[in-house]
This record gives sequence, structure tokens and C-alpha cells, in this order.
Amino acid sequence: MYAWLESSKRFKAQIIGKLLGDGGIKKQGNRKPRFQFNHMASDYAWSYYCYEQLQNFLPLNPPKLYKHIDARLKSGYSLTHYVQSRTSDILCYLREEWYPNHKKIIPFNLIEDFFTPESLAWWYMDDGHLKIKKNIPQKIILSTENFTKNEIYSIITFLKNKYQLPFSVDGQKRIAIYNQFHIHYFLTLISPFTHISMQRKLKPFLFLPNSKFDAKRTTIYLSPSIQLNKPTYEINKALEHLDYFITLYKEKQIHQYFLPLPKYTSIRKSYQIVIKATFISKLTFLKENTGLTFSELVEGCFTYNRKTKTFPPGK
Repeated sequence: MYAWLESSKRFKAQIIGKLLGDGGIKKQGNRKPRFQFNHMASDYAWSYYCYEQLQNFLPLNPPKLYKHIDARLKSGYSLTHYVQSRTSDILCYLREEWYPNHKKIIPFNLIEDFFTPESLAWWYMDDGHLKIKKNIPQKIILSTENFTKNEIYSIITFLKNKYQLPFSVDGQKRIAIYNQFHIHYFLTLISPFTHISMQRKLKPFLFLPNSKFDAKRTTIYLSPSIQLNKPTYEINKALEHLDYFITLYKEKQIHQYFLPLPKYTSIRKSYQIVIKATFISKLTFLKENTGLTFSELVEGCFTYNRKTKTFPPGK
């Protein structure tokens, strides 16, 4: 245990993410345990990056190419890069924590203390998937099929409490996020820790702020706490704060500003108004890059106005 405590915080976060994903600690008979993982040959860069990062505290051998005979494949075989360690005190400790009865579990005592956004990023790069339709992210998936029902719901609760990420269980015992705002937030949260070889698991494009739009008639839904006498004027006036939210987006702070996202209720008032072209452009930029709806952004502008008292609405 001493070797584990002496290891860096970043190593602890990375190895936790790897063990939630494709990493495993194997033990044969009375031999000491060894850590291992493998990825398909096309993901060599990711395999090597993991090897490079973890070798500071684990005695790892470099990735080796293996050919697996598989009659189900057209080629008759598959190629993977395999990484295995030698033995170490850290691995003896981690084996006891992750495999107390020779079966892999989620050790929540370690998760609570050492899990970080980098852990989430490593787990996602190993065992995550972004479903996209027409360039629009539809859902984020993390594989949890090999964990128990209690473990799955416990990790959902953990991620909700720590990062306000609303995962739910899908029909294949995986956990998933479907809400656009939270999908974008998840990807923003992990983006500083994603490897360049895993770009396929991130957003497919960046919507640019200088795209041109005409003024648009649309319906905005606001909470009853916002009382409007001249909806078109007051909403367009409030939207002058959009530049502040664009700045927050560029600083990767906008999702934190809106968290927790209020639950949508039917007790909301609708306003059919015309939004000026310059604001439509900014609203569309923020919507496409954050997952926030026009209504949520408008309400955010009114909330920011109340906090700063920048102008008296309607005057």
C-alpha cells in the first residue's frame, strides 16, 4: 500500500480510468499479479500513450503486436497491441482492491478519493462511444456490462454527485447520457485529457460564431419568475448579454455557469417574438456548441441581468 500512496495523483487517476475501461490485473495461481491491456492495431498511438504515462509507476513492457486467428473475420485474423507489466507492490495492492474475490469490482473507496476528469477521459477513450446523427451528438455511452446492477447504479450516483452528469442505464447494461447540454458538458470536461488519436470520440465539428442569419420569429419558453410587459423588446435587450456567455464558452466555463440545469416543467410561459439577426447568430453558435436551447440561453441572460443589474428590463 505504501507504494500506492507514494504514487502521483495523476497516476492514480489514470490507472483508475484504465481499470474501469480495458485494463485488468491478472493473477495465476500463487504468482504475483500483472497488469495488462490491449487495443486494436489501429489504436497503437493510444496504447503507446497509456504505456508511456503509466510506466512511471508500473514496470510495463512496450506494446507488442499480436495476431489473433478468428475465422469469423473476412481476413481470418485480427491484430492487437498488447501491453503487460512485470510484478510490483502497487499491483499487489490494486489487485486486492479491484479483485477481492478474484472477480473485478468497482472499489468505491478509491473512486471517491482519486477519480478525476482524467479518469473519466481514460475510461471513455477505452470503453466509451459517441453516437452522432447528421453531425449532431445523440448520446454518450460508457460500457459497464461487466459490473453488477448495484455497482452500475452506484457509479451513476457518483458521477451525478461529483460532476452533475445524469447518466442512466440503457437496455444493454451500459450507462448513457442523452441530453444535448450534458453531452456537450461531458465532452468539454474530458477534452483536456483526450489523446489526439481518439478524436473520433469527440465532437465532429465546431460551429463558427461568424455565420450569418436573418432575424427569426420563434417561441421562447421562460419560467414564471420572469415577468415581461414587452416581450420582443425585453428579450432582445436581455440578449445583449450573449457576448458574456460566448466568452464563458471560449474559457470552457459556460456549462459550470448553467449547472445544475433546471428541470423542464410544463409551468412555463411561451412568447412568440422576432429575435434580431445578430442575436440569432450568437444564439445558434452557443446552441450548437453547448447543447443549450434558445429558451435556456434567454433565461440565462435574464438571470445574469438580475445578478449584475446591468439594465432595468423594459425601459
